[in-house]
Amino acid sequence: MATQRKTFPRLFLARSEPFRLVGDRVFLRPPERGDYEDWASLRARSRNFLTPWEPSWPPDALSRTSFRARIARYAEDWRIDQGYNFFIFRHDEALVGGIGLSNIRRGVAETASLGYWTGEPYARQGYMTAALPLVLDFAFERLRLHRVEAACLPTNTPSRALLLHTGFQQEGYARNYLLIDGRWQDHLLFAVLREDWRG
Repeated sequence: MATQRKTFPRLFLARSEPFRLVGDRVFLRPPERGDYEDWASLRARSRNFLTPWEPSWPPDALSRTSFRARIARYAEDWRIDQGYNFFIFRHDEALVGGIGLSNIRRGVAETASLGYWTGEPYARQGYMTAALPLVLDFAFERLRLHRVEAACLPTNTPSRALLLHTGFQQEGYARNYLLIDGRWQDHLLFAVLREDWRG
């Protein structure tokens, strides 16, 4: 009996599946090194679509080395409870985008910032609408956060509609809030509270 008790946990851990958040249309899991080709291809195809809404891409943005550094940073953020990043997949394993919680503040705040992107071939098909509730469930139920914040450019009508549809409320307007596409730009500020989400 003693031998069985010692070996069972090792067998169980060896068979454990990667962490996933599973919904009707999509599933989310942390990025892995093996995702590089699909990620780089989707980001390259979507570059013109994404760059107006993101920080400027460095010259090596799509390199394997840069991707590995990104994955290592994500893993460290997860380990120290500073951020939780996921890739979004259709159930046929096609990578459609990414979503994550960053800048987690504990103590009196219990707050995180939300960020997301969708590859151009999959935009406006409801994949982010399916993914966002999975991340909010994770934020409020597993991480026990009180508040999730988001920001978008005033001209980003689809992102604003997504946030409002998912339960976020617009709370303000921040001048020159983030450095996007090479210049400081104003943003609309949104948030959803745990009690809003449960309601």
